Amino acid sequence: MDFTFTEQEVDFRQELRTWLEEHLPDGWLAGNRELPQDKEEYSQFLRQWQRTLYEGGWAAISWPKAYGGRDATLMEEIIYHQEMVRVQSPPLVNYVGIHMVAPTLMQMGTEEQKQQYIEKILTGEHVWSQGYSEPNAGSDLTAIETTAVKDGDKWVINGQKVWTSFAHLSDRCFLLAKTGQSEKKHEGITVFLLDMDQPGVETRPIIQMDGKQEFNEVYLTDAIAYDSDIVGEVGKGWAVLIALMLHERSGIAAQVFTLERQYNDLVDMAKEVKIDGMPLVEDPFIQDKMASLYARIRGALLTYYRNITHTLKNGRPGPESSLDKLLVSELTKELFDFAVTIQDHHGVLVEEDALAGKAWQEGFLSSFGVTIGGGTSEVQRNTIGERILGLPKDLGR
Repeated sequence: MDFTFTEQEVDFRQELRTWLEEHLPDGWLAGNRELPQDKEEYSQFLRQWQRTLYEGGWAAISWPKAYGGRDATLMEEIIYHQEMVRVQSPPLVNYVGIHMVAPTLMQMGTEEQKQQYIEKILTGEHVWSQGYSEPNAGSDLTAIETTAVKDGDKWVINGQKVWTSFAHLSDRCFLLAKTGQSEKKHEGITVFLLDMDQPGVETRPIIQMDGKQEFNEVYLTDAIAYDSDIVGEVGKGWAVLIALMLHERSGIAAQVFTLERQYNDLVDMAKEVKIDGMPLVEDPFIQDKMASLYARIRGALLTYYRNITHTLKNGRPGPESSLDKLLVSELTKELFDFAVTIQDHHGVLVEEDALAGKAWQEGFLSSFGVTIGGGTSEVQRNTIGERILGLPKDLGR
């Protein structure tokens, strides 16, 4: 691997840095990064940020220029992620649309779907969620029970989805439903582009243990979709799903740069916080554990670079993204667990009582979800075993 930056890539980084300095929300670079608490204000703030990215040409740099992107190279994408992490930019409210739905539509959607949705995904006018998991179908999506029944040119959809990220903010949902029965588990599933703003769709929040709402339950009662809302072929949605998941996991894997920044924050915290008058970083046990974390996070980063090299050669992401996702998820959880633990009994305090700021406690609570969202760690291990190592399939599948 050769990750020496070219002169063009150095110029690209400087162009992005200059743009961020000029366009980030007021006070952001100075540390004023509190997001609005009100749902509507929060939504509008993040939609406006995405609109700002769009107008500057930074909303989806890897997309083809024909769709509003920059045709960015993978190295430019790496630089982009590094710089966004460096300034801790506002979250992308349309992450599902930008990184999953739109690339899938470019690959497998009709021309009508591309014209109708892709630009609105880029501008933030249409925010997307994905309707996959159900109460009885979490990691095994072949077990979904939501049905779509043909009625003329309409499809009537009934069922329930759960853990639906951004559903409370979304305008459209990339939805899986059963449209037929087959002896083969992967057949009979169809993908719909569902309008969330209709009487047959009810969204209920799932409040997480950190007090935030990112996930939702979605109840579908005679919800309506049309033939024009189907991606791919009726009953052949599994191929569409696989395409989307490869885009999803390669996007999640780039969070290794966030993990790297969080480790640096951990080092700073360990230098500043004292227990019984001694900085945490001077404790030999803590030094040993931090050295171990550093080595494994560095290993995750180099693994990501290796897999990026593979993608450069093959032109598309492969199952290696599951390895990246697994490493990042598990290390993130371990890092925040360690950060709270070394604060001793102070680690259980929150809000203004927190010894080192509430971000560590909030990060610890939310880190459990990181090993579930985008495919559980168990699913990633199965993918790694079967598709990378060539091991036989799980007997139960």
